[in-house]
Amino acid sequence: MSDGGLTSGVDDADVGGAGGAPRSVDGTGRVRTDAAARGLAVEIVARPAADSLEAAAALLGLQSSDIVKSLVVKRHDGSFLFALVPGDRQISWAKLRAVVGVNKLSMPSADVALEVTGYERGTITPLGSSTAWPVVADSRIVGRRVALGAGAHGFSAFVDADDLVAGYDATVADISD
Repeated sequence: MSDGGLTSGVDDADVGGAGGAPRSVDGTGRVRTDAAARGLAVEIVARPAADSLEAAAALLGLQSSDIVKSLVVKRHDGSFLFALVPGDRQISWAKLRAVVGVNKLSMPSADVALEVTGYERGTITPLGSSTAWPVVADSRIVGRRVALGAGAHGFSAFVDADDLVAGYDATVADISD
């Protein structure tokens, strides 16, 4: 399958979740479609399951900080945003609240995150989310090639973080500890 060089050649037919679930095919397809629309080069690669961040990084030939967690964050008004944080760090709630300009933020349940993004935890990415929520990226990802969720379990999406930030007009700030 040709996709203009945007992926590693992973075919939709190869993208099955449990029992070849259509959601998995839809997930990586949505990532590819959104990336193409934003002019982002994305490489989607299959990867074995890992039981820790360090194991996942080793399987991908990366440092833990090169894996970016795409976290869904709920605002007090019921809207959401994506916080992109290096894998070896955690959200600093105080820093993120200051950047967003609110007093209250929280992490929604897995069911709510699925409902508002179309992705299960462990696959979440702003790319192809069912709603284009604002993106706040930790400043530590800038200038790097990073891996993040690819919309389906067993896959990672590699992107240039600067291009990702530009493609989403993301806010870049120190939001992690």
